[in-house]
Amino acid sequence: MFVAVLQSQQDELKFHMGPENETAVTEFTLKGFSGLGRRLQLFLSLALLLSYLTTAMGNATIIFLVCVDHRLQTPMYFFISNLSFLEIWFTSSTSIKLFLILGSGRRTISLSSCFAQSYFYFALGCTEFVLLVVMSFDRYVAICQPLHYAAIMKPQLCIQLVVAAWVIGITLLSYRLVLLYQLTFCGSNKIHHFFCDSSPLFRLSCSDTSQLWKIDSGLVSFVILTSLCLTLAFYMGILLCILHLPASLGRKKAFTTCSSHLTSLAIAYGSCIALYVHHLEDVSLETNRTVALLNTVLYPFLNPFIYSLRNKTVIAALSEAIGRATLQIFP
Repeated sequence: MFVAVLQSQQDELKFHMGPENETAVTEFTLKGFSGLGRRLQLFLSLALLLSYLTTAMGNATIIFLVCVDHRLQTPMYFFISNLSFLEIWFTSSTSIKLFLILGSGRRTISLSSCFAQSYFYFALGCTEFVLLVVMSFDRYVAICQPLHYAAIMKPQLCIQLVVAAWVIGITLLSYRLVLLYQLTFCGSNKIHHFFCDSSPLFRLSCSDTSQLWKIDSGLVSFVILTSLCLTLAFYMGILLCILHLPASLGRKKAFTTCSSHLTSLAIAYGSCIALYVHHLEDVSLETNRTVALLNTVLYPFLNPFIYSLRNKTVIAALSEAIGRATLQIFP
């Protein structure tokens, strides 16, 4: 009888304390693409590195040209240069660690670094969605109200819109740090992803995350869907204005520009909707990891080409800049 009571007390104590082998987690292990062979991981690492360097150099080139060429110092290119600056940081928030995972096998990341990565990924993503709304508004005014464009899109307003986008993204997503630091991790520390996304982090926590799932999913969904509706509304207005243009050549050029922009938007919004616009717990980690590559690698890679490097004015400015640099090196 005494032995049975003692055993019952021990079992109850274990229930409250957790299994004996569970200790507080101080770092995570990002499994990433550990299922791939070593050679395939190195190949993927080189491919991603090339994509990252192209993305960084392409966006940095746009920023440089906008700063030095007076022809590009307009509201449209001011917004594009800010998008380029944001894209460099957005893709860097996940890509650099992914290179280390695939190239050197260093898969560990501390709790604070993991939380910071998660925060910057979502904060920069939110900032980008707001900035896309601003850019679509700028194009709407330019195409649908060209005579009032200069009066509406004044430099002060452009600066205010960009600052608002950054402030909204940084402050609105600051709740993530508060939520993450309230979680406890005492079991497995293996994240089956290449960065610290919401879904794998919440699943590893020993805390009750049911409310966190709802808050996180609800706010992220609100940001994505609200910005999507506003962006599509402006582009619908643009398309209606294009249909009333008298010259067919002008319509064709405008349709080509809008279609390329909409392709870029489809990748960004499509990947995020597939990942976050529902209960995050419903997404499998395999799907999360695969679709996240589109959002963190492919989309930033395409943006410089879609928004700027296909533009004749940008190409002319780039050619002149290269020519001046060549003359300075080889006078």
